[in-house]
Amino acid sequence: MAASADPRATERIVIENCSIATVDAHDTEYASGHVVVAGNRIESVGAGSAPDGLAGVVRRVDGTGHLVTPGLVNTHHHFYQWITRGLATDHNLFDWLVALYPTWARIDEPMARAAAQGSLAMMARGGVTTAMDHHYVYPRGSGDLSGAIIGAARDMGIRFTLARGSMDRSEKDGGLPPDFAVETLDGALAATEATIDAHHDASSDAMTRIAVAPCSPFSVSTELLRQGAELARRRGVRLHTHGSETVEEEQFCKELFGMGPTDYFESTGWLGDDVWMAHCVHMNDSDIAAFARTGTGVAHCPSSNARLAAGIARVPDMLAAGVPVGLGVDGTASNESGELHTELRNALLINRLGARREKALNARQALRLGTYGGAQVLGRAGEIGSLEAGKLADLVLWKLDTLAHASIADPVTALVFGAAAPVTLSLVNGRPVVEDNHLITVDEDAIARATRDEARRLATIAAGA
Repeated sequence: MAASADPRATERIVIENCSIATVDAHDTEYASGHVVVAGNRIESVGAGSAPDGLAGVVRRVDGTGHLVTPGLVNTHHHFYQWITRGLATDHNLFDWLVALYPTWARIDEPMARAAAQGSLAMMARGGVTTAMDHHYVYPRGSGDLSGAIIGAARDMGIRFTLARGSMDRSEKDGGLPPDFAVETLDGALAATEATIDAHHDASSDAMTRIAVAPCSPFSVSTELLRQGAELARRRGVRLHTHGSETVEEEQFCKELFGMGPTDYFESTGWLGDDVWMAHCVHMNDSDIAAFARTGTGVAHCPSSNARLAAGIARVPDMLAAGVPVGLGVDGTASNESGELHTELRNALLINRLGARREKALNARQALRLGTYGGAQVLGRAGEIGSLEAGKLADLVLWKLDTLAHASIADPVTALVFGAAAPVTLSLVNGRPVVEDNHLITVDEDAIARATRDEARRLATIAAGA
């Protein structure tokens, strides 16, 4: 599908007098600069005031005391978990999954929509302009879950990738999900392709894309992985799954397949520059080299990895090897805050507990993970992830002149090391989504009520099962 002309192309938004971190290939920054948006694209970025004589200016924003960055890109999430937050808080991954699968397997369409709204709202209010959801729980008779999730993102105005997940390895086959919580091999493949048919937009300014995303080695069959990879490449979409998250997963793969997760994924066609995997905590040198050689991407989820005691991913080593790395919230049953902007700080701090200590990551590397790195792993680095003329107008104006940040001289350090910064303006595709730290496309209070009600309804249903 070709990119369509934006009817707003002659309308301009001008942001001036702000610090700018472009996150381009040279990490260009301006202490005081401007960004001009024309329609849904960035027209210019530079030092000082915007050019004189611009026509069609519909809005001017004085960015004094602010930092402009590319919008944040979330590369791994499970929206449905918004309505099961705060449960199984002292479990490792496998025990946590076993505890929660029976509840998750009872979600329906209204629950999925409310949970998606809650997850998206929390991220968008914190500077996320591109989100993704790895949804893999499709109970029979639950309604159009994929449509509900995609509709929530469309209504909010957030750029979105649905990683249409699936599971076909249940307890009877040696997997973790209960038998009633999985699909058949043929059913999962057919439903995934139908989702691509209905929703995938391959155009350069697409707001909705679909990826093929069998859940994990311990919840899908080898055949679902193989045929899922074939489907994705036949249809020209990306591939996503969980990989190397825990020592238990590594042991599972060695016992069942006779090899570790990375070798197993390679044997099923799941390494490549069209693939990204969540977590990748337990990677040896050979695994990292394989990811670098094939261009396989990683969604780093520091808070979730800590919450589930999974370990510290070797992000500095991955970056040094040339592996594309972005940041992920992960599901809010393992990261209850549901925010990505706090993951900038958490990624930096947690990685400094690893072998490289204070040399592990710095503030600008953390910002790159959350912006351009995320765009890379979603296959959209040519369109989003940095502030450059011609790219899509997804950007965030962070307020850094209040008590929380005003005494930190460097704005990027303030954003990453400091408290969560409020968002004065967030543009997605050139349209405002957040103004003065509040969503303007949806009713936050109504979403809060809906998520509370659906969480209670799910808990009641699960308790009576």
